[in-house]
Amino acid sequence: MKNLTLAASLLALTAFTPPLMPVANPTAPAQDNDPNTTAEVPQDNKLIIYQLLPRLFGNKVALNKTYGTVLENGSGKFNDINDLALTKIKEMGVSHVWYTGILEHATMTAYPAAGLPADDADVVKGRAGSPYAVKDYYDVDPDLAVNKAKRMDEFESLIQRTHAHGLKLIIDFIPNHVARSYHSNAKPDGVVDLGEKDDKTKSFAPNNNFYYLPGEHFVVPAGYNPLGALKGPGEDGKYAEFPAKATGNDVFTATPKIDDWFETVKLNYGVDYQHNRALHFEPVPDTWKKMRDILVYWTEKGVDGFRCDMAEMVPVEFWAYVIPELKKVKPTLVFIGEAYNAKEYSTYLTKGHFDFLYDKVGLYDGLRRLMRQEGTTEDITQAWKTESRGFGSHMLRFLENHDEQRIASKEFATNPRRAIPAMTVSATLGSGPVMLYMGQEVGEPALGSEGFSSADGRTSIFDYWGVPEHQKWMNQGKFDGAKLSPEQKQLRDFYVRLLTLAGSSEAIRRGQFYELQDANNLGKEYDQRKLYTFVRYTRGQQVLVVVNFSDTKTYRPNLLIPAAVLQRMGLDPQHVYTYKDLLNGGAPKAALNLTLEPLSAMVLELSPR
Repeated sequence: MKNLTLAASLLALTAFTPPLMPVANPTAPAQDNDPNTTAEVPQDNKLIIYQLLPRLFGNKVALNKTYGTVLENGSGKFNDINDLALTKIKEMGVSHVWYTGILEHATMTAYPAAGLPADDADVVKGRAGSPYAVKDYYDVDPDLAVNKAKRMDEFESLIQRTHAHGLKLIIDFIPNHVARSYHSNAKPDGVVDLGEKDDKTKSFAPNNNFYYLPGEHFVVPAGYNPLGALKGPGEDGKYAEFPAKATGNDVFTATPKIDDWFETVKLNYGVDYQHNRALHFEPVPDTWKKMRDILVYWTEKGVDGFRCDMAEMVPVEFWAYVIPELKKVKPTLVFIGEAYNAKEYSTYLTKGHFDFLYDKVGLYDGLRRLMRQEGTTEDITQAWKTESRGFGSHMLRFLENHDEQRIASKEFATNPRRAIPAMTVSATLGSGPVMLYMGQEVGEPALGSEGFSSADGRTSIFDYWGVPEHQKWMNQGKFDGAKLSPEQKQLRDFYVRLLTLAGSSEAIRRGQFYELQDANNLGKEYDQRKLYTFVRYTRGQQVLVVVNFSDTKTYRPNLLIPAAVLQRMGLDPQHVYTYKDLLNGGAPKAALNLTLEPLSAMVLELSPR
C-alpha cells in the first residue's frame, strides 16, 4: 500500500532513525574497489515468490460489472487454491506463496448468518474493501470461505495444503494502520482489543493504541461518493466517530482529504508526532506488545513469513524489538519490508533485522523505464551501484505487484514481451528473492474500471473482479492453460523456465556478480544503451547473462569476457569454453558470437571444451 502523501511521513521518520550503517557480515569478501562488482554476501537460498490474492485467484465468474457485488462478480475461495493449483504453482519453480488479503478487513458486504455486518460505506474503499484496512487482526476474510462460520478452518487447511506441496506461505502484516471500524470478534481469550483501554481525552499517551483529536468529530471527506448512484450501507456522508482518530497516513486532523487514507486510523508506537516527535519507547509501548502477540498467533498457525506493509511508517525500534522476538518462536521466519526510502535501507536491515526489502525505487524504476523504451541500461548499473550496493542480496526484485501497473497495460508497456529482458535481470542480477504476481505470466492487461479502482492499469484490490487472462489459464479450475493463446503459452513458458532456473542454478542462487558493460562497450554491434551483460559465478558454476531491451533491433555482438574476469571466476583464460543456453535450450555454442533478437535474453553456462 502506498500513496503520494507518504512523502511527508517518510521524511518525518528520518528525524528519529539512526544514521546509515553498512550491512555487517564478517564473511564479506574484501572490497577490491573494482567498479564493476559488488561487495555482496550472497544468500544461501534464493526465494522465488508467487503473489496471489485468493479473492481474485480462484474467481471463475467473468461478468466483471463495475462496482459489482460478490454475488454478481464472484470471489475466489481458499478452497480454490487446491492441490492441482498448488502443483501448478510449484511447477513454476516457486518456493513461497504470498497470500495477499487474508485478514478480515472493512467491507460493504454483510454475512448476517455468520454475525458479520457490513461496514459503513463512507469509510470503505471499493465494494469488497481494501485488504489493507484490517478490521480484525485475529480473523480472516469471510469472502474467501465457502462456510463463513468455518472460515478459519478453511484457511488452516490451505496452510496444510501449501506445506504438503513443499511450499512456504507468506501473509501480510499491516502494522501502521487499521480500519476505522476495527473491532476483534475472534481474538483469543484474555486479549485486550486495540484501543479498549485508551485514554481518549489525550491526543497522545505512550500506552494508547491510537492517536486522538479530543473534542472533535470525524468528518468524511467532502465529495467522497463510494458507489455513486448505487448506494451502499450507511452511505450518507456521515460516520460516527468521537473523538476523531488520526488518519493512517499520518494526518492529524478530524477532516482528512479525499486522497488521504481516511478509511484507516494510525496506530501509536510511542512517537508523539504533534510534540516534536518525542519518543516514548521505555517501557515497551502497549501497541508493540499487541503487535508481537498478533504475529505470534499467525506464526503458531504455520505462517512462514510476513510481508510488512509500509514498514518505514513504523519506527525502526519496533522492528528491532519484534523481529528477534518472533524468531525466538520460529527462527526460519522471513520478514519482508515494503520500503521506498533507499537512504534507510541499511538501517532497516541492520537495526531493524528485516530479511528483505522492496527494490522498488532502484531496480524496478529503472527497468520500468527500459520496458517503456524511455531509459538505458545505465539505470541498471546505477541501481546496483548506489541503492543496493552492499545489501543487494537483501532486496526483493519484481516487475508487478498489487500496487503497480500491469506490464501489459497501456499505462505501462503494452506489450507483455517487454518483460522478458527485464524479468531476466530481476531474477538473475542477485541472490535475493524475486517475485511474480498472478496474471503477469500470461500478460494480464488490467482492462476496465472495476469500481473504486479506475481504469488505471492495475488489477483492483478494492473490488470484486475476475482477472480475464488469468481465468483463461485457470480454465474453470482445470489449471491447464487450454484457453490461452499460443503467444500467452510461450510467455508463460518463459516465466516457468526463468524462475525454475533462478531457483536451481548455483551461480544465480548464491554466486558473485560482475558487470561486463565496460568490457564490451567498444565491441562491434554492442549497443550499451539497449544490451546488458554480466556474469554470476561460484567455484562450481559460471553463467553469462545477456539481454536485449530493444523491441525492434536484432544485435549480433561478439561478446568478450576479459582474462581477468575469467580468473576472478576461477577459470583458466588459456582454456577454450563452450556456452550452453540454460534459459532457452539448444546446442552449446562454441563462441560468443551471438544473435540477440528483440526483447530476448540468454543465460549461458560456461564449460571447458
